[in-house]
Amino acid sequence: MRGRSRPAAWHGSRRANGWHPKAPRPGPNPPRSWAHRRGVPTDGNVTTRPSPAQNRTTNQGGPPLRVVIVGGGVIGLAIAHQLAGTGNEVTVLEASRPGAGTSSTSFAWVNSHAKDPLSYHELNAAGVRAHHAMDAAHPRGPRWFFPTGNLEWADNAEHERVLANSVARLRERGCPAEWLDPEQARSLEPGLRIPESARSLAFFPEEGHVRVGEYLGRLLTDARAGGVRVLCPARVTQLATHSGGATATLDDGTTVEADTVISAAGRWTGELLATADVHLPVADPREPGSATGGYLAYTEPAPVRLQRVLTTSRLNVRPDGGGRLVLQGLDLDPDADRGIAGGGPDSAIAAEFRERLAAVLTGGEHTRVTDVRVGQRALPADGLTVCGFVDDHQRLYTVVTHSGVTLAPALAPMVAGEVLAGTPAAELAGFRPARFGSGTTAGAPGRARVPGEQ
Repeated sequence: MRGRSRPAAWHGSRRANGWHPKAPRPGPNPPRSWAHRRGVPTDGNVTTRPSPAQNRTTNQGGPPLRVVIVGGGVIGLAIAHQLAGTGNEVTVLEASRPGAGTSSTSFAWVNSHAKDPLSYHELNAAGVRAHHAMDAAHPRGPRWFFPTGNLEWADNAEHERVLANSVARLRERGCPAEWLDPEQARSLEPGLRIPESARSLAFFPEEGHVRVGEYLGRLLTDARAGGVRVLCPARVTQLATHSGGATATLDDGTTVEADTVISAAGRWTGELLATADVHLPVADPREPGSATGGYLAYTEPAPVRLQRVLTTSRLNVRPDGGGRLVLQGLDLDPDADRGIAGGGPDSAIAAEFRERLAAVLTGGEHTRVTDVRVGQRALPADGLTVCGFVDDHQRLYTVVTHSGVTLAPALAPMVAGEVLAGTPAAELAGFRPARFGSGTTAGAPGRARVPGEQ
């Protein structure tokens, strides 16, 4: 089977059971160009490539559009969820298992906090609204989004300055942000241990957090119910485009044909697109000081009372269900970039997280940190989201962002509209791949120092 070409309609566990066709491709003739299959006029023997404005949806007299999504994290599965039930043939190729990459080590704080420039704030604000809307539209089943807000305090001069600027900017932009005194803060979270040095406390009521596993479960279940095929493990090693479509080659030599390939490969985006001769600078986690690495600590069920995101000068913490907590200390992250691994409950880094938790929440001193992981962020060279086609044929589309959890439900319909209908999303105008020149290097922005900058 090595080297043979398979259409995106083929599915199943290729390593365990081999590939099995859901149904044969219609008609005995060899595949025609995209333009012929979509009914787009041609001029003589030269196929006319459709413009972005031309409708690429199904039910236009031709067979379904074949869309392959590379990557099964929150971005890839959100796009698959959006495309489910459209009548197109949608296939997700995931190298390991859904959510195994960056999505598995995300603090998952949904916010538009300290996001600049204005266009990036507005994109993240759209993500916040999309989470609220999606949560309201699915009142049954396990919850994945918790719109309980974010409580933040600052106890050093730099953080105070950043927090004051954040509150002022959000208010200017029409987003709710409230100054609190310690008594008001404790009315929201009675277990707070607010240090005397914390002179600035703020509450951001529209923010929230996501339980990533439950979110992925919702996206995956609904996408598969809508006809999406999810193949894993299916590691893509090469991409290629031509006027009639695109191909994704797997690590066993199998090729998957598509009309459009969407790369949602996270931190592997740069090296994957390079196989299609596309230059897109994404920070390399293997480079010292790349600012992509960060620690996340996870606890056992803890005797701690907390229902919302808490961000402070030394510790960020959020609930993770069942009494468990997720902890983050931004000033510790340089050690993660230097290759210092996380550890178990007896590690020095676990003890440091437990000490910091005890300083901000009653019961933190009785909490056991079970695991400290090193996550790797997907970080484009300028720190901003990248969305758009990267080839002249408009067959290869890429999405890469380090705000994946916040942005996923907002980006999904925008990407679907651009890929299926050729309708440019105005919100994405400032986030196109073309902003990077051929000589742009993958140097990433500076490291996050206070909450919101990460």
